[in-house]
Parts: sequence; structure tokens; C-alpha cells
Amino acid sequence: MPGVNDMELLRNVELFDRFDEEDHTRLADAVERVELIRNDVVFSEGAEPDACYVVIDGRIAIANKSIDGRESMVALMVRGDLFGEMGLFDGLGRSAEARALEQSTVIRIPAEVLRTLWEDKPDLLWSVVRMLCQRIRSTDEALADSFFLDVTGRTAKHLLELAGDREEFEIPITQEELAGLIGASRERVNKAIASFLRLGWIEQHDHRYRILKRRELEIRSS
Repeated sequence: MPGVNDMELLRNVELFDRFDEEDHTRLADAVERVELIRNDVVFSEGAEPDACYVVIDGRIAIANKSIDGRESMVALMVRGDLFGEMGLFDGLGRSAEARALEQSTVIRIPAEVLRTLWEDKPDLLWSVVRMLCQRIRSTDEALADSFFLDVTGRTAKHLLELAGDREEFEIPITQEELAGLIGASRERVNKAIASFLRLGWIEQHDHRYRILKRRELEIRSS
């Protein structure tokens, strides 16, 4: 059963920002809290899209797998992130797998309650339109990066995204997972990070990194 803090988290999700108190009450009555351990699969690629999810804590990997078992991570979901919503609109199977990278908690939101709310109040769908437009923009940006940025540039960009506005940060995923996000081999990503260390753009202490020359990283990632 979701708690008060869980529902407050849902209120901050963009997909639900046009909901009124009655809508949020209907949502609260339908959602459930799901506890996960490392490597638990939330849903598999190709599965029926019967719900979407919001991360309460932990980390969820969104990934595709090749026929030979290789994995490419396409997104990393953390607290407050919504995932699994795309399939609710086209009725097709899941486009990727969602898997817990560590002990995690998510809120499961059944598709039927959302469809009922949207059918009762079509104006709420404007939030859906805005969200889908943002997804398309993100996809366009990722495609542009794959064409115009080399592995070193993409690595710089992902390190800046992981750091946000902080100077010190941790990489909260394994080297293989980071390489999957960047779309390159682990060896090439490690080589790029090693070059940033050698140039003095970042420094490393155990699992923590500090950005020393943010501007240089920004230039390299553009």
C-alpha cells in the first residue's frame, strides 16, 4: 500500500500534473508498492503493457537484449522517474526490459485506471502529448549524438549528466552498464575516462569523481 510520501511523489510526475484531488484519490486507490531485489525483472521485452511505474528508491535499468544475450542499456531510472508508459498508448508489446540494478521500490500504476481517467477527462491527455513530445526530442538528441559525437564525446556528456550541478559525484552503475548507455564497448569508455583523468579534467578517489574542468568537458560533449 503506498504511503503519503509515495503519493506526493506521484503528484510531481509530469504525466499526472493536471490531475485534481479526486483524480489523485482514484489513482491512490488503484496503485500498489512493489519491492524488488537486484536483477528482479519488472517487465520483459515484448510483454503486454498492463501498467506503468514510478521509482520510489533504487535504480531501474531499461535495456534491450540481442539474440546472443548482449545487453544495451537505453535508460537509467531513479527516484521520481516514470517508466513503462509508452506501451499504454499503442497497445504493442514492451519495447525493452526493465530490471532492478539493486534493491528498489516502485509504484505500480495499472493501465486500466489511467485509461478510465483519460476517458472521463480527455483534457488530461494534454500532459500525455507533452510527455510524448519530450520523449521524441530525447530520441532525436540521442540519434544526433550517435552521428555527431564520438565515444569520448558521448562519455563526457554522460558524465556531466550523472554529475548534474554537482562537482563531486559517483557513477551509480557498473562499467558494462555505463558502456551500454553510451553505446560503446567498456574498453573504449574506460579509455575515454582515463583520458579525462590524464588531462586533469576530472579526478578519481575510489568510486567518487570530482569535476575539475567542467568547461572542457562541456566543449568535448558538444
